[in-house]
Amino acid sequence: MKTQRSGATVPNVIKNSYICVAVIVIIHIKTSVMTQTILDFLNENITGTHSSLWIHLILLGGIAALSVASYYIVKLLGTIIRILVSKSRTKWDDDMLNDAFLQAVGQLAPALVVSWLLPKFFSTSDVSAMWIGIGTRCYILWTVIYIVCITISNLYNAFYRRPKMRAYAIKGIFQMVKLIVIILGVILTVSILIEKSPAAILTAIGASAAILMLVFKDTILGLVASVQLTANHMLKRGDWVVVDKHDANGEVTDVSLTTVKVRNWDNSITTIPPYSLVSESFRNYQPMVKGKGRRVERAIYIDVNSVGFCSTQLLNQLAERGFISEATAASTEKHVNLTLLREYLERYLSQHRLVNADMLYMVRQMEPTPSGLPLQLYFFTYITSWKEFEHVQCDIFDHVYATIGEFGLRVFQTPAGTDIAGLTDKKR
Repeated sequence: MKTQRSGATVPNVIKNSYICVAVIVIIHIKTSVMTQTILDFLNENITGTHSSLWIHLILLGGIAALSVASYYIVKLLGTIIRILVSKSRTKWDDDMLNDAFLQAVGQLAPALVVSWLLPKFFSTSDVSAMWIGIGTRCYILWTVIYIVCITISNLYNAFYRRPKMRAYAIKGIFQMVKLIVIILGVILTVSILIEKSPAAILTAIGASAAILMLVFKDTILGLVASVQLTANHMLKRGDWVVVDKHDANGEVTDVSLTTVKVRNWDNSITTIPPYSLVSESFRNYQPMVKGKGRRVERAIYIDVNSVGFCSTQLLNQLAERGFISEATAASTEKHVNLTLLREYLERYLSQHRLVNADMLYMVRQMEPTPSGLPLQLYFFTYITSWKEFEHVQCDIFDHVYATIGEFGLRVFQTPAGTDIAGLTDKKR
């Protein structure tokens, strides 16, 4: 049974192919007869000194009307395709046949109508028809390139949405294919405009490549770097960047082919070559500005001599002022004042209205130093703008400094000259 079915499909395929070819030939013949009939009708009914001009205008108007009609027909077909795609079970058609792809195909239909009908009504020696034809071919070419680029992007997004393919670094491959398609489009456009073979253009470019690379070295490097910065979303205007090597710390005001301008916080301007940002590292704080929180990582140095067990009186005082619970004060367990301070500060951070408690926050001890025991507060604030962030940070640490003494702890501070002078006066 399987052999019979496979053998029966071959004649059917050949038969269907013949039918398609016959339909195309019939349409071509019918169109040729129709165009000739239209031309004969216009030539017979429009006479006078400016008859050829009026005939040209009528033909161009008719072609334009058919182009507009074809656009809306393809747009209607796109709506039907969207409905069918939304009802299908697979997700690949949703990724590939999206709105951008169907809209680009719709833009291609009018140009195809113009390129199909224009040679049938106008001779190749007509200057206006020639330029319309050249413009139409260029439009068709770049619309096709646009459709191909959208297809490549849709294919990458389809792979990226699949968990199994997300781990592979395939973005660079798709970007390279896009770049090759655009370069081919530029070469074909030049060949259409100068009416030369693309092979001749490639030969001329290859012969002058060494001279072009020598003369336009910085421009070429800047072009490649600009493409990489844009394609990888590494940098854009308005970002806050820090480039230590170039002493740049501020907002990006312009990204051009050869320079990236950064307005520093002192209103000075630093210009950086784009290729140095690609070949070297820099920090971009814009994701932090637009993110859910800005990090605070700051330590207070505690005098180690003030760390010790809490007395019953101290525990009662802390409980009365709300720093610890009544149960903690009433327990017979010995409590270290620094431990109670860390627990209180973590509760304080978790309840602060401007601290993002959904992100990591903690109060921890760092390695002791000759300047005391660092007690670090690590948390994120909802506020990301610079001025407001500094105010929130200061308010929180003002509270911390005021609270430390309540637990019987002291902040370590290196003795100043006045402290030493005071000790000397007391001895006298």
